[in-house]
Amino acid sequence: MNSAAQPGTVYLAGAGPGDPNLLTLRVLRLLETADLILPDDLVSAEILSLAHGGAEIIPVGKRCGQPRITQAEIHVLMLEAAQAGRSVLRLKSGDPLIFGRAGEEIGALRGAKIPFEIVPGITTAFAAAARLRTPLTDRSAASKLILATAHHAAEKLELTPKWTGALPENATLVIYMPGRRFRALAEDLISSGIAGETPCVAISKVTAADEHVYSTTLAQLDDDAVGPAPVVLLIGDAIQVL
Repeated sequence: MNSAAQPGTVYLAGAGPGDPNLLTLRVLRLLETADLILPDDLVSAEILSLAHGGAEIIPVGKRCGQPRITQAEIHVLMLEAAQAGRSVLRLKSGDPLIFGRAGEEIGALRGAKIPFEIVPGITTAFAAAARLRTPLTDRSAASKLILATAHHAAEKLELTPKWTGALPENATLVIYMPGRRFRALAEDLISSGIAGETPCVAISKVTAADEHVYSTTLAQLDDDAVGPAPVVLLIGDAIQVL
């Protein structure tokens, strides 16, 4: 299989959590060969430095509700470049299919009949657990893994991930993009039936040099103790942090 980026093709690819050592070989090869690279804000400078000198890099990140480019404009960049015969690397942090608007971009590519490929990456939840040296599932503590986000489209903004009834028993909950109201979020989760003594870890800037880990219980989760964004929360009895 030819691993180089092909003319007229768009690659929706995951850059992993930020550490270049956690890139897949496939994404590295695309960085070395793609004509146009469209990275999200959370793709690290170290990873972008691996792109070849002739690549055009246009950051297309949207952070904290203040986008400098709209999703529709991203679609236009991808489609116009591919239709002109250029290879396009749409590079997302983590895995492209986990909270990365991939569905909208896939729809645009299919609608325009543009060839595309999806290249998986290491999602932040898995990188965070690896850094903590803790399982996310365990035969005695967690037979379910729930990936959720507290960030929604503007018309669907909610503080806490929703489901019917309490969190299922024997589950680990991972919350991406939890916002900054950690105490209120914890209280909502406790009111839904999760025990206050459930282990909870907030990890800021997973795999970065300035990564910050705050280990506590859900009842003791404190806004001011959590590091700066981006943050991921790991909640559940399977979480083992020494």
